[in-house]
Amino acid sequence: MSQRYSTADVASHNKPDNLYIIIDEDVYDLTTFGDDHPGGKKILQRVAGKDASKQFWKYHNEGILKKYKSRLQVGSLDTKAASPPPPPAKKENDTVKPEVDPGVVAPMPTAAAQEEAEALDPYGDLIPFADPSWYQSYHSPYFDQTHAALRDEVRQWVEEEIMPNVTEWEEAKKVPDRIYEQMGERGYLAGLLGMHYPKHLTDIRVKSVPPEKWDLFHEMIITDEISRSGSGGFVWNLIGGYGIGGPPLFKFGKKELIKRIAPDLLSGKKRICLAITEPDAGSDVANLTCEAKLSEDGKHYIVNGEKKWITNGIWCEYFTVAVRTGGEGMNGVSVLLVERSAGGVSTRRMDCQGVWSSGTTYITFEDVKVPVENLIGKENQGFKVIMTNFNHERIGIVIQSLRFARVCYEESMKYAHKRKTFGKRLIDHPVIRLKLAHMARQIESSYNWLENLIYQCEKMGEMEAMLKLGGAIASLKAQSTTTFEFCAREASQIFGGLSYSRGGQGAKVERLYRDVRAYAIPGGSEEIMLDLSIRQSLRVHKALGMKL
Repeated sequence: MSQRYSTADVASHNKPDNLYIIIDEDVYDLTTFGDDHPGGKKILQRVAGKDASKQFWKYHNEGILKKYKSRLQVGSLDTKAASPPPPPAKKENDTVKPEVDPGVVAPMPTAAAQEEAEALDPYGDLIPFADPSWYQSYHSPYFDQTHAALRDEVRQWVEEEIMPNVTEWEEAKKVPDRIYEQMGERGYLAGLLGMHYPKHLTDIRVKSVPPEKWDLFHEMIITDEISRSGSGGFVWNLIGGYGIGGPPLFKFGKKELIKRIAPDLLSGKKRICLAITEPDAGSDVANLTCEAKLSEDGKHYIVNGEKKWITNGIWCEYFTVAVRTGGEGMNGVSVLLVERSAGGVSTRRMDCQGVWSSGTTYITFEDVKVPVENLIGKENQGFKVIMTNFNHERIGIVIQSLRFARVCYEESMKYAHKRKTFGKRLIDHPVIRLKLAHMARQIESSYNWLENLIYQCEKMGEMEAMLKLGGAIASLKAQSTTTFEFCAREASQIFGGLSYSRGGQGAKVERLYRDVRAYAIPGGSEEIMLDLSIRQSLRVHKALGMKL
């Protein structure tokens, strides 16, 4: 039971050698914290024995509180309401008895049908639209208890390990290797490949989900929950390179190649990235120039060329590389797995506007010898591999963009309930409510489209999904990044100057505003995505018998 204090009790601890303060009805002992406080000891002494909530939130964000809470909190005020006990865990065979009109005889539903009909328990802070509706006891046909269990597992990890440190990591432009290794140890890397859980390649398992029940919605939840960190750099550090560099290997690579390198990749001991973009070839993939020629003995490809804006490249041992092995255009493109250990691979970090901790890289390949066994797919048919992978990449961008939009919205909603202007809270100004409403309507409509498309990917085969869904996914990619940009701007307007300086209450909004362009451009720019969506959809529907 937490120690309870009266305000008079706290007020008696008002000396430099005996210093307590109150933040949001919780009591903290800062007696030995003076040397660590970035504002110095005197600022702490001004609020000694007092409620410092207003001063704290003026300069700090929630992550700071989480970082030091376990070490410095000694109790709470006696006026603070006790936290409600958690709801009892549902047993596997629990059913809810329906209310039945005694005059009507109806068959009792099976336990499976009853479970399917029930909404999942409310989860999180229950701020409207700050989480997907299925978190807030709305019915959904897509999610069950395994999804809820995974959501809780990932969220606890993010809250404890990530949130208190993500700002520090972003400024350092590096996430500790142990965090990436934890992704492997927890089984998350194995679950992020856009395919069934590869239990034949690893003994690692996700704690809350049996591998045979793993689906694309579980994968979505991992990406969505780590995106609550509010840092594109952090998310890309963990899944940016792996999530787009790994799937081509696991889906199209030779069995011997996969078997050789899969254990280190899935465990997080080694890293992989995707290298397609070049200084002169971005969305126009068919015109890439990085070249791979067969050696005289036919045993190796000799790779020469450059790649640019490659996520995670500076840390990777493996590179999934698009190269030219044939003539001009898409029919001369192949995909190779290049290994750094072969020599001739040099990488250097690129400084970019946003996603600082993602390790954006410029790569140079100079006479790199790649065994022919490292060919992914077939020679000169790599364009199919690339196009199939784009759907998975773009869905990932959509998930992240919409959660980042929610973060902007959630941070704004919380701030609007605290900040006062012209004698009343921001939330009491109609113009602020209008901003929040416009953010919410775009987030929710885009997210519902996302759920539908993931469901279609789940039900369709890989080739059918590539052909039928490419246009819709491209369109949603543009929709989600414009939604993210809109919400980042509106959040910045609500926070004002706090979103212009790094750190503090507006840290997430400031950081995400810088990350916006990293989502609008990679994976296909918004303009190209929208044009592709119509061209692709017309082709597909013509084949389906469109009458136009």
